[in-house]
Amino acid sequence: MAKRTVTTALALLVVLTLSGCWESADVTVNEPGKYKGAKDPLLSQQVSSRTEALHQRFQLVQADR
Repeated sequence: MAKRTVTTALALLVVLTLSGCWESADVTVNEPGKYKGAKDPLLSQQVSSRTEALHQRFQLVQADR
């Protein structure tokens, strides 16, 4: 009885360990040179205000470096 319990527990451990290694094989193939992401709201602004907004965005991300 104890040997069966140990064997069952070991089998369960192996199954759980191997299930963590599973990876989805879904691949998205896009056309080269074509960006299909969301549109940047800054592109609809005037050049002068866009430059300032880009500078502020850069400072938010790069100021700590």
